[in-house]
Amino acid sequence: MKFPEDFTTAPGFDPAEDHIGPFYFRKADDTDPAGVIHYDYFAFRVEPRHCNEMDSAHGGVLMTFADFALCRAAAQHYQAETCVTVSFSCEFLAGAKLGSLITCEPRVNKRTGSLVFVSGDLMADDTIAFSFNSVVKRLPYR
Repeated sequence: MKFPEDFTTAPGFDPAEDHIGPFYFRKADDTDPAGVIHYDYFAFRVEPRHCNEMDSAHGGVLMTFADFALCRAAAQHYQAETCVTVSFSCEFLAGAKLGSLITCEPRVNKRTGSLVFVSGDLMADDTIAFSFNSVVKRLPYR
């Protein structure tokens, strides 16, 4: 599926996400005072290879997409640092059928010296399909 021109993807950054995705993101309208670009909107379209036997997005695919979005938000899109997921909890609320557009706007709730607390919802078109809470550990960029 081709996304609008303001969406991009990052092939080659994470082989697992390349294999499962592609996952897309769009730049936010604002840039912080330090000049770091933020990405506020993440999306992918459910294709047959993302589905379980019921033609709905497999839960593992949704979890991987949520982790993709929350880590990019937590690590400021890997421009200044990287991160690893320490904890992740989620609730499956509705199915995401084949062809659905899955979107996420993760919320960075708190950032400490070493941890970032992130939550969010995955929308399947206009329905909340999945909610998550996560903690990631901030690491210096390689």
